[in-house]
Amino acid sequence: MPRRNRRQRPSPRKLPADGAGFYVAQVQEGPRWSFGQPYVVRQIGAARAVKNYVCPGCNHTIFPGVAHVVAWPKDAGGQADDRRHWHRGCWDRR
Repeated sequence: MPRRNRRQRPSPRKLPADGAGFYVAQVQEGPRWSFGQPYVVRQIGAARAVKNYVCPGCNHTIFPGVAHVVAWPKDAGGQADDRRHWHRGCWDRR
């Protein structure tokens, strides 16, 4: 019986602990009240927005199906407790 040639799978790459390794994540200056602390920012498209969130910029609800921004302090490591969902306009105006 002939041997099968099996394709070698590459080992998964390690992502940075601060969450900056997400696809299209950017590091930006945070809101004014954060005193210029760097934030990791990720864009969430309308198709991936499936829950209600409250925007900290305007205290209004971000409904499912609305594209928005997720931001967290760079030194926080991207933990769920530190992430905040913002309307795109509110984040740009911060």
